[in-house]
Amino acid sequence: MVQPTTADAAWQEPVPLDPVAAPLPRYGTGALNDLLPTVAAGLGVPGLESGLDLPTADRVCVFLVDGLGWELLKAHPDEAPFLTSLLASSCGGRGEPLTAGFPSTTATSLASVGTGLTPGAHGLPGYTVRDPGTGALMNQLRWQPWTDPHVWQPYPTVFSLADAAGVHTCQVSSPAFEHTPLTRIALSGGRFHGRLTGEERMDLAAEQLACADRALVYTYYSEVDGKGHRFGTDSDAWRGQLMYVDRLAQRLAEQLPPRSVLYVTADHGMIDIPFDEDSRIDFDEDWELSAGVALLGGEGRARHVYAVPGAAADVAAVWSEVLGDRMWVATREQAIAAGWFGPEVDERVVARIGDVVAAAADDMAIVASRTEPNESAMVGLHGSMTAVEQLVPLLEVRS
Repeated sequence: MVQPTTADAAWQEPVPLDPVAAPLPRYGTGALNDLLPTVAAGLGVPGLESGLDLPTADRVCVFLVDGLGWELLKAHPDEAPFLTSLLASSCGGRGEPLTAGFPSTTATSLASVGTGLTPGAHGLPGYTVRDPGTGALMNQLRWQPWTDPHVWQPYPTVFSLADAAGVHTCQVSSPAFEHTPLTRIALSGGRFHGRLTGEERMDLAAEQLACADRALVYTYYSEVDGKGHRFGTDSDAWRGQLMYVDRLAQRLAEQLPPRSVLYVTADHGMIDIPFDEDSRIDFDEDWELSAGVALLGGEGRARHVYAVPGAAADVAAVWSEVLGDRMWVATREQAIAAGWFGPEVDERVVARIGDVVAAAADDMAIVASRTEPNESAMVGLHGSMTAVEQLVPLLEVRS
């Protein structure tokens, strides 16, 4: 009889992660979708409520910096001295972050911000998801292929509710975003002001706050996210963008009119994923993961997997067996029941969610080198429920 060696005795089968135990967004008490309902209710807009506790103000500006995660900000105090100075005094002195929804990606998060709804309600539950009406993948950031935006997301935005209640309401962003479908269904209401530079946006946002006794102003900057995707968050290019955003936030804060509050927040964080076979598993080259899969949606760290008819259970079993110790792998029903997309999921949204949903817990991603060459070449990624992706700042300046 062969006796087991010490190494054999110490070896254990990897333990699959429990999808029910995944770190859920704090929907209803501290998630991105809670911010604008709280702010607008404080401005007197009826019919809105939230579990987020923020002091009221007559004039409110929300400055959303794409990709500025809480963990990343805390790790770079030298590049962002002004924003870092607000960490201890944010959220009324608590210094706590908000959570993005799941997945932690731009289209989903901006819809959550603008509508005040969870992903399961507003219906943008990923970067790309299957359109049940056509059976094709729909990119919800680029809105390709085209589908009627107000059928896809039928609920009013918080901005439109505020505008109807007599609050001076506007968005100050890049002119390129004025007529996009995502803007129409998530960030419209009141007036859109297009400005090319960050400085122009900050100056105009401050001017718009002073236009009325009650005002709600939203402004946005994208290139922290852009440089992170292209070069990674450990690059000089990314750090340069963080330094620039820090100056923009200070510029806006110094121009706040009386009785105003500025909230600086973000839509998600980001993590750099190494370019090696263990860290980047290529779906297009992996026969085991691709077996029985009709469409691969989502993005590298938050995948929607759509099975061919009759194969959903087998696909779920294989993905759990192969990836279950590195990703939270759930069936559609498990993910909905666990509350990944919010406490409730609208009936129209259910079939947009993958038969299998996989969210990375480890420093890895499921890429697709042939079908998603641009996304697969990105250095910085996001989408899952880890702290570096999920936590976003809520930094406060009051005048």
